Amino acid sequence: MSPAVIDTSYTPAEGASASALPLKPGEGPTLMKLALVIPTLREAENIRGLLEHVCSALDAKKIPYEILVVDDDSRDGTEEIVNAISAEDPRVRLLVRKGQRGLSGAILHGWEHADAEIFGVMDADLQHPPELLPALFAAVTGGCDLAIGSRYTEGGELGSWNPVRKLLSAAAVWVTWPIQHKGLRAHDPMSGFFMVRRSSLEKISFQSSGFKLLLEILVRGRIRSVKEIPFAFGARYRGASKANARVAVDYARLLVRLYACRFGLAGREERE
Repeated sequence: MSPAVIDTSYTPAEGASASALPLKPGEGPTLMKLALVIPTLREAENIRGLLEHVCSALDAKKIPYEILVVDDDSRDGTEEIVNAISAEDPRVRLLVRKGQRGLSGAILHGWEHADAEIFGVMDADLQHPPELLPALFAAVTGGCDLAIGSRYTEGGELGSWNPVRKLLSAAAVWVTWPIQHKGLRAHDPMSGFFMVRRSSLEKISFQSSGFKLLLEILVRGRIRSVKEIPFAFGARYRGASKANARVAVDYARLLVRLYACRFGLAGREERE
């Protein structure tokens, strides 16, 4: 699968969902508007309640936004639920990917169909609190390039994870320390709950397979400032975790790529 590139323009891909509306002629990214991507795979039990909570949290702070639900062809009722909500609120849009899987690819697909200056992502399983969205948005509009909902910064919590899972998670974070940029290292580079400036990502090819897009953004994005906002990782309300052996393999491949990228360019960066 070829890397996905975030571009300044938006041209609907062939076969794209009819709900993916193109920009008007001459129209560019809308400043200080949030495009929040929610990737889904068999999340019909959660999606309606999540969208209600997200809209309520953003509306309360009068934040301009669009929500793009990117579904990997779940065929479990997710599509029908989101379309019904979209008919009532056009700020909610559905994009369906056929024959594709992967969290990072779904996020990138949603961002490629957005016209906002601020990109965001959160899970559909209700483990990320919608109430934190205004704080993340405020951090980016206040000047940060990247705002992360963090489980590892002071005040954050991993919730009810067992000791083995906590140890594996800590190890996965530890191995990212050498490739993160000095002065910008995030305590939770594995988070799936963050917002970033579109301008920090443009014209950069990102790996569309795998689940750890934030780490690649930290290493390869044009990030000058990072703010982590603590949150307590919630328990999954309904449905099953998508974590499996393939997630670990994809993560290992990403690490190899990022280590090669980071240290292969280190000498040139120092000379520049």
